[in-house]
Amino acid sequence: MANFSKSNVPQFSVDVYQNEYLPEGGREVNAIATVTSTGGGTVGSAVSAPHLYSAGQTPDAAVAIMVDCSGSMDYPPTKMRGARDATAAAIDAVRDGVHFAVIGGTHVAKEIYPGNGRLAVAGPETREQAKQALRKLSAGGGTAIGTWLRLADRLLSSADVSIRHGIVLTDGRNEHESPEDLQASLDACAGRFTCDARGVGTDWEVKEVTGIASALLGTADIVADPSGLSADFTQMMEAAMGKEVADVSLRLWTPLGAEIKFVKQVAPTVEELTDRRTEAGPRAGDYPTGSWGDESRDYHICVEVPNAELGQEMLAARVSLIVPQPDGSAQTLSQGLVRAVWTDDMSASTSINPQVAHYTGQAELAQVIQQGLDARKSGDMDGATAKLGRAVQLASASGNEDTAKLLSKVVDVVDAVAGTVRLKARVTEADEMTLETRSTKTVRVKK
Repeated sequence: MANFSKSNVPQFSVDVYQNEYLPEGGREVNAIATVTSTGGGTVGSAVSAPHLYSAGQTPDAAVAIMVDCSGSMDYPPTKMRGARDATAAAIDAVRDGVHFAVIGGTHVAKEIYPGNGRLAVAGPETREQAKQALRKLSAGGGTAIGTWLRLADRLLSSADVSIRHGIVLTDGRNEHESPEDLQASLDACAGRFTCDARGVGTDWEVKEVTGIASALLGTADIVADPSGLSADFTQMMEAAMGKEVADVSLRLWTPLGAEIKFVKQVAPTVEELTDRRTEAGPRAGDYPTGSWGDESRDYHICVEVPNAELGQEMLAARVSLIVPQPDGSAQTLSQGLVRAVWTDDMSASTSINPQVAHYTGQAELAQVIQQGLDARKSGDMDGATAKLGRAVQLASASGNEDTAKLLSKVVDVVDAVAGTVRLKARVTEADEMTLETRSTKTVRVKK
């Protein structure tokens, strides 16, 4: 195993969990790759004292905060006040030396601070100036989030840094540009910076906010009560300040005749990566994972291998963590191997690896919640009951208590083990949107 060992940068490891045994004629190999980065050296101080940085190091990061200033942010006025306070709290969490900017978003994007197409460098003076500039934030106009993202991209790309991150706050639907325009902006920004997205209140579109976060490899969440924004923004910025390695990709090499069926992140959230593959040489492809600090994530890899005789074994896939280098090459941070062994031992070949089984259930849980809520919205109450009942059953079996609590606000649970539920007659919009937004959050395998 090759580990990344540069001083003050996380070291990466890859651990592969699978049942490598296949029956005669078996061709599908499933594995969970747990990727862990540890020992960055500055992540802890980002939380406890965000202005500290390891001696002799210059922060290698730039952040842009995009705040919705459309007319609806004045209804109620607590939303605009909450957004100002939250942005001020996020600015306080920006580490000294980090480049940053604040953008006001309506049907156009405006630079609130520092202006003139520049980024500020965080320090006591610039943080105070930025907080003073927040007084310019006032509500009025429409919503065109793609224009906010493109301005953020222009500003972030002006800094000679490797970690580029955005935060988007919106309270409404993206009504002043077409879905195609927003998608074009996301395509243009993908791979250039990561971005967290938050919806405040209940008048925004869940699929828009989660779509932004998914495309830009960030997190999505709801803040139903504006009073919760400051704590959420502080947490988001602290997490951003903890990122120390950018543009990490999962590189999968497969032997001749083998084919990747799918790749998905399964913890801490479910994120489909299969269609994001970029070719990386003969029989190898890269899947983006974004920026890393001290953290651990799990990936489900499914490979179809060529048929082989009983007793044969082969390398089904090689899993590598790589980062691009200035000369166009790639540095390998760590590796793991996925194997296939053909056997006539039925007990060996029919055993399902616990990690694979667990995350297959977690991925189904996210899917049936979405299907159930879609059925409920369309008036298909029988379909909604069946799907959400299955969701309750999966959440109960896997110990996903947070999702189980969210489901209990939408259905009355009669029997969690059997998945027997009744749809609640009245469900608040906030509860339904919270369940939909957080449906992809998973729990790790119980040890």
